[in-house]
Formats: sequence, C-alpha cells, structure tokens
Amino acid sequence: MSNFDPRILSPGDAGYDAAAKIPRHNGARSAAKSARAAIRKRPRLDSAYRIGVKIVGGTTVGLGVVLMPLPGPGTLIALGGLAILGTESESAKKLNKQGVALAKKAAAAAKARRNARKDASQA
Repeated sequence: MSNFDPRILSPGDAGYDAAAKIPRHNGARSAAKSARAAIRKRPRLDSAYRIGVKIVGGTTVGLGVVLMPLPGPGTLIALGGLAILGTESESAKKLNKQGVALAKKAAAAAKARRNARKDASQA
C-alpha cells in the first residue's frame, strides 16, 4: 500500500491552479452571516443584539484597561474588546486598527531594544 493520496494537489500538478481559484467558504462564518441577516430583519431583536454587543465589547475593553498596569495581556484584552465593538461600530473598528498598529510598532521597538542589549552584552 502506498502513501499516495490522490486528493492532495502539489504545485505543478494538473488542476493545481484551478483549485487555487476556487473560493473557500468557512462554514461557521457563513452561518454567522446568515444568522446576523436574520436578526437584522427584526428591529427589536436587532436592537437587543446591538446593545448586547456594546455591553460585551465595552466590558471587555474596561477589563483590559483595568488589567493594563498588571503583568499580563491587558492590552490584548482591550484590543479584543475594541474588535468586538468594531463589529457594530465603524469608529471602534478604526480605533482598533490604530491600536493594533501601535501595538505592533511597540513590539518591534521592544524587540529592537532587546536585540541591541543582547548584542552589547556579547561584545
């Protein structure tokens, strides 16, 4: 018995490029979109959904802000809360993008400082 699996394509195989062009759909994501569309059709349910998202997102942001001074993932929790709020609010989505960019910039600066200290101690 061989280890050949005819369902797995490799670059250069016939049909590899065609398979790459087929759109991929995530089952959970499409289910969530259809559920959200059904909620939007009912105004009272839509209002309750939006309020629930704002409560969960705001609480998560608040928890992240409280945890920021402590060692741990306070900033990540706050950014996660902004991402939750960003599902219903365009301004929160913009703020989340700015926060993620700032966090990446800070992580790169910390890595550069760590590497500089490491190089200085080896010299």
